[in-house]
Amino acid sequence: MLGRPASLTIDGPAGQLEVVVEDPPADQGAPHRAPKGLAVIAHPHPLMGGTMDNKVVHTLVRAFVLSGWRAVRFNFRGVGQSESAWDEGRGETSDMLAVVAHHLADPAMRGLPLALAGFSFGGYVAAQAASRLSQAAADQPSVRAPTTLVLVSPATSRFEVPVVPGHTLVVQGEADDVVPLASVLDWARPQALPVTVVPGAGHFFHGQLALLREVVLKHLRAEAAG
Repeated sequence: MLGRPASLTIDGPAGQLEVVVEDPPADQGAPHRAPKGLAVIAHPHPLMGGTMDNKVVHTLVRAFVLSGWRAVRFNFRGVGQSESAWDEGRGETSDMLAVVAHHLADPAMRGLPLALAGFSFGGYVAAQAASRLSQAAADQPSVRAPTTLVLVSPATSRFEVPVVPGHTLVVQGEADDVVPLASVLDWARPQALPVTVVPGAGHFFHGQLALLREVVLKHLRAEAAG
């Protein structure tokens, strides 16, 4: 499990949800390092073996943690210790929103930015969750809309991924045989949304995870500087 911290469970909309929380490493001489924000990361399709221990999810976690964020990953309903069963994306979006709400309630997160990220099916869920939060925030000032959205190989060929903000980072493998590059470009084109293409990379970015991490790190640092 890639040496991750122990998981814990929180209340979800259909039962307990299994989560793992990672904070940025402490600065030298300091007992802890306060995170700059909360990042919640969603995993690929549960019926195709997707879990929060997926290597692309782990890569996203590492990028956020190295950038100073608190990174939370979780298992969708029916995966690992998360209760209930697959719900075709509807319940899984509710799961992600519940994880967001639970961790934003931590006083340490008060007033800090929110980031959502996801890989493959998780990218679709992250985009749906971001859309719902943004719509709710327009009517309810107490709702926090995400300021950062990172989608890796979002499942545009299998699900109706919503329109996303123009500053969203979309990363896609050129040789992806699960979510074809053409499908992602067809989704992005009407939005005039840039897509970062990793030459030769397949769906799982085998041999190119370090490059993926650097692409995400560069984006997060640019956002922080801007």
